[in-house]
Amino acid sequence: MVGRKDFTYSDLEHWLDQHRVTEIECLVPDLTGVARGKILPREKFTEDRGMRLPEIVVAMGVTGEFPEEGPYYDVITPTDRDMHLRPDPATVRIVPWATDPTAQVIHDCFDREGRLVPFAPRSVLRRVCDLFASEGLEPVVAPELEFYLVARNTDPDMPLKPPIGRSGRAETSRQAYSIDAVNEFDPLFEDVYDYCEKMELNVDTLIHEIGAGQMEINFFHAHPLGLADEVFFFKRTVREAAMRHDMFATFMAKPIAGEPGSAMHIHQSVLRKDTGLNIFSNPDGSPSREFYWYIGGLQKYVPAAMALFAPYVNSYRRLARFTAAPINIQWGTDNRTVGIRSPVAPPAARRVENRVVGADANPYVALAATLACGWLGIKNRIEPTPECKGDAYLGDYALPRSLGEALEKLRAEEALAEVLGEAFVTVYTEVKETEFAEFMKVISPWEREHLLLHV
Repeated sequence: MVGRKDFTYSDLEHWLDQHRVTEIECLVPDLTGVARGKILPREKFTEDRGMRLPEIVVAMGVTGEFPEEGPYYDVITPTDRDMHLRPDPATVRIVPWATDPTAQVIHDCFDREGRLVPFAPRSVLRRVCDLFASEGLEPVVAPELEFYLVARNTDPDMPLKPPIGRSGRAETSRQAYSIDAVNEFDPLFEDVYDYCEKMELNVDTLIHEIGAGQMEINFFHAHPLGLADEVFFFKRTVREAAMRHDMFATFMAKPIAGEPGSAMHIHQSVLRKDTGLNIFSNPDGSPSREFYWYIGGLQKYVPAAMALFAPYVNSYRRLARFTAAPINIQWGTDNRTVGIRSPVAPPAARRVENRVVGADANPYVALAATLACGWLGIKNRIEPTPECKGDAYLGDYALPRSLGEALEKLRAEEALAEVLGEAFVTVYTEVKETEFAEFMKVISPWEREHLLLHV
């Protein structure tokens, strides 16, 4: 069998035969990162090699709503036309929790003329990776994804709580990097690792993060598109495993008041395709101009990209001073208070870590956006500010403080729209405005507690 990245349709059929697959989950990630699609019998999948779905399916908000009017319909046709979905053979994975032999395959979205649908998240990441490829470059990324395990909660009016572990007790104190705290959930994580192995996911280490019931999974570095697929699969996997152990796994950016938020830190570097050398290092091992320009691009464009890195109202609760999340776009070496960190590493592994991104971000969109910022930095030779060697939390806020502010900045940044695609930015911002309008209809307990009898 050839390498997974080189899978052809013939290889895919052979793989399905080997695993005696009888059903296929045909998946397409939407703007939120939700798996949309259809379940087809093996015979139907092989016969059609694709399916059709309304294009609006990948352009909905997290509530399932979409704009009723406006610029959205300059991109989305009001006739509700179909997309033509084609399977990417390299993405085929077994569904390890299914009763019958079932495979899952991610599909790309095309219009009737055979062009990639520009607002589909996977299309956006392909677009950005193609920009690097056009210059003989290949970006490499490694996400670190945080999430919380919480007790099963069926009432959205009730706060989330840490789950009960093997000891019969819930965590009540901070257990950062505690091995015993992870072992509290051994049965769950045995299932998670078993599922990941069967799905051939590229996961590395599991650690307990700062918050009560907060975990982090690290992925080995690889090409952005393949890793976005793996993050997409992993989220499905850990949610499924958690429910089988009578708890929930959540990737909300700030699920529990008083606890740290969850991030998706993205380590990134760029290689020359012909030599495999890291362009962030000079031959003598010192940092290159491209290294500094890449950081300069992140500093200049991350504030405008925040609606892509922090896509929900809840996302901005995480980005607060002294909460293990950044409040600005200062950069530093081995400094976890900054938004842009350069870990200590040998020259061949020199990289930049974007610490701004929330765990709730769509992995395709987040990777596309952070690479776009760095790309613009290199192309425009943007110099970074001086390195921050102290506590960046003592500096000023330099990121949007709300989703509304972030959407304004994204709409105003033409350079990002050119890299990501104007159609995508239009659809994304209009969908997020619709979500924000839905949120504003809800009256929170804080408002009733402090305003009911006091104003």
